[in-house]
Amino acid sequence: MKKTVAFVLLCAAFLAASPIARAQDTKQAAPTAPSGALEPARQARVDAARQQLRDDKRGLVERNMQLTPAEAKKFWPIYDQYQKKLDKVIQRQNRAVLDYVNAESNLTDANAKRIAGEVLAADADEQKLREGYAKQVLKVLPPRKAVRAVQIENKVRALNRFDLAERIPLV
Repeated sequence: MKKTVAFVLLCAAFLAASPIARAQDTKQAAPTAPSGALEPARQARVDAARQQLRDDKRGLVERNMQLTPAEAKKFWPIYDQYQKKLDKVIQRQNRAVLDYVNAESNLTDANAKRIAGEVLAADADEQKLREGYAKQVLKVLPPRKAVRAVQIENKVRALNRFDLAERIPLV
């Protein structure tokens, strides 16, 4: 349980470092902390975890995967290739969201429709990419470890999406 909580906190940290989060922070002040905000000591741990994930996501995955040397030799090339492709998809998603953020007060219907199309297309590409990644990992790792790899990526992406949703105002 402690490892899971630590992992979730690390993932949350990774998300705070996303390009969209930084872009939004420069455009609009961060919302005030809710009444259930973390106490200072816990917030400090979360911030430290965020930095650790930002600095070494691969190390976090490695620690949580517990791969044998033979498994690692097969897994890491797939992981690295997936991350490169995922970065391209995330860049597309980020560009679309930045377009929205930059046009927020002057957003036309045509521009809103274009941006929505770009976001949905990038989301569809991300889903296809995740499916391909899962199939590849299932071929080289035992099923439980393969599912763990997919789960780790899903947690990181879910937290990233939450962070974006929290920071981007509604149209």
